Amino acid sequence: MAIVKKQFDVGGMHCGSCAAGIQMVLSTQDGIKNASVSWDTKSGEVEFDDSKVTVEQIQKSVSELGYSATPK
Repeated sequence: MAIVKKQFDVGGMHCGSCAAGIQMVLSTQDGIKNASVSWDTKSGEVEFDDSKVTVEQIQKSVSELGYSATPK
């Protein structure tokens, strides 16, 4: 188990509520310790256990909400 902190460019957000929704969904997923998403900077940071969740799974979760997440 390794805790990884990864930054993402988040596309498709139109307001602060978009960022809050993405952050809420990510924060409730198993293996994610912390998620912070900013509409102002169009970015996010996710701290996660890489034995439980992958970058690709994070990207898929964001994509299913109608947004994009590109690792920096």
